[in-house]
Amino acid sequence: MGTPLVMTFDVGTQSARCILVRPDGKFEDVCKVKYEEPYFSRQPGWAEQTPNFYYDQLCKAGRIICERNADKLADVIAVTSTVIRSTVMCLDKDNQPLRDIIVWLDKRKAHFDDPIPTHKQLMLKAVGMEDAIKILYTSAACNWIKQNEKEVWANTAKYVLLPTYLNYKMTGVLKDSQANMIGHIPFDYKNRRWSGKNDMIRAVLDIPVEKLCDLVPSGTVIGHTTEQFAKDAGVPAGLPLIATGSDKGCETLGLSVIHQNQAAMSLGTTVTVQLSLKKYVEPQPFIPAYPAVLNDMYNPEMEIFRGMWLVSWFIKEFGYEDVLEAKKLGISPEELLNDRIADLPPCCDGLMLQPYWTPGVINPNSRGAIIGFSDHHTRYHMYRAILEGLGFEMLKSLTIMQRRAGVNVEEVFLGGGGSQSDVFCQILADILGIPTKRIQTHEASSIGSSMVAFVAQHVFTDYEDASKHMVHETSVFQPNPETHQIYMDYYNSAYSRIYSQLEPLYRKIIKIVNRKYRQGATKHEHQTV
Repeated sequence: MGTPLVMTFDVGTQSARCILVRPDGKFEDVCKVKYEEPYFSRQPGWAEQTPNFYYDQLCKAGRIICERNADKLADVIAVTSTVIRSTVMCLDKDNQPLRDIIVWLDKRKAHFDDPIPTHKQLMLKAVGMEDAIKILYTSAACNWIKQNEKEVWANTAKYVLLPTYLNYKMTGVLKDSQANMIGHIPFDYKNRRWSGKNDMIRAVLDIPVEKLCDLVPSGTVIGHTTEQFAKDAGVPAGLPLIATGSDKGCETLGLSVIHQNQAAMSLGTTVTVQLSLKKYVEPQPFIPAYPAVLNDMYNPEMEIFRGMWLVSWFIKEFGYEDVLEAKKLGISPEELLNDRIADLPPCCDGLMLQPYWTPGVINPNSRGAIIGFSDHHTRYHMYRAILEGLGFEMLKSLTIMQRRAGVNVEEVFLGGGGSQSDVFCQILADILGIPTKRIQTHEASSIGSSMVAFVAQHVFTDYEDASKHMVHETSVFQPNPETHQIYMDYYNSAYSRIYSQLEPLYRKIIKIVNRKYRQGATKHEHQTV
């Protein structure tokens, strides 16, 4: 037997990857299958996929890797997967899908039919969480299905997240890691188990325990690859599938963030800021800390829902000329834009952006804002303002979590596609005032997922040992003290005050838009009749 390998499947929003990972953190081979249609929408705001879409893409990547590395398959000691979160499926008594997958990007809303007892509603109102609870209830796919697809819900034997179903397809076992239970489900994050029948969350997400899957700690063998999976994906049958965790949780581990003085920032479609703590600390009141891939730790997290998506949005809406020029130069539009903004001054000559293109649970009335325009601003100022706005929001998130946890973060590790930009990494270092670091790959989720298998299979003694061997810093961006001070003055005097100043206007805007929407819907109904 040669060098032991772990075969990791990373199933994302835009693509699926199969990677053969070595104990030194290098990749023996990588296959990325980009989705032609990441999701489809039968109605505005919906995001769905066909039941076996992700399994088919996973298998496609697996077949390519196995064909290219037939002579190395005997060295594979385990299989792992790390999968997008909050993406749900309804299965019948035979574990067959009853409807299409509802992807995490889906924005359909259930009707809030006052499911919470009056005395508890008064408690929530007293602490300012009444609106947040309504958002949680209306955003939960299970509640929408109950209200709109009653037959589907009646026939649902198991309501599962996507990684649970993929585990079943690979092994024939319907189990999942506790560290994968992140979504609109009745899960007790502190104790890593399903919520009790009297827990508050049951009034909002009332899914019977018998409809939920069995849970195991990460590092557990869920099952072994079946003959059918071997036929579909080319993967040898009989390999252990090791329970790991969600894509963000695996990314935090893969960035070697396992100490309380470190933070992981994932610069993906959704930007996240995570800590790794031994104690359970809610990142914000009533918002749970997620179970880390390490079974004795937690990952408090704050999200910017439209993170690096804003870059794609900007290029689509304002970057047509840059796309054409980048194509002529043989580079990506992002590379061209990063070059154009490199010499713009910090704070973009007074242009400021708050990246609330999608509201959060804590600030449900928020909207995106761009203020400070002047006649000398260009689209490149606007592009840099997007990156700085994301940076300011990440600073805000990190500051809140440090204060609540009583910790002091001294280094930040960056993952995700956005971490490939030197310009953005330096902007973040200057805003945060903390060194920002990159590792040998932006595929940190796969590093973290495979790390679990190497520890479980005793290649490494523990995660500290695994990190030393598998994670290698390649770039360190040191903050410029003068630039940091400029950013802090800007943040404290202007950025941190935007939401409180604009929130009353946002409420009025929402009322007007909702009123017009209802009037339009009524008019449409009358026309239909």
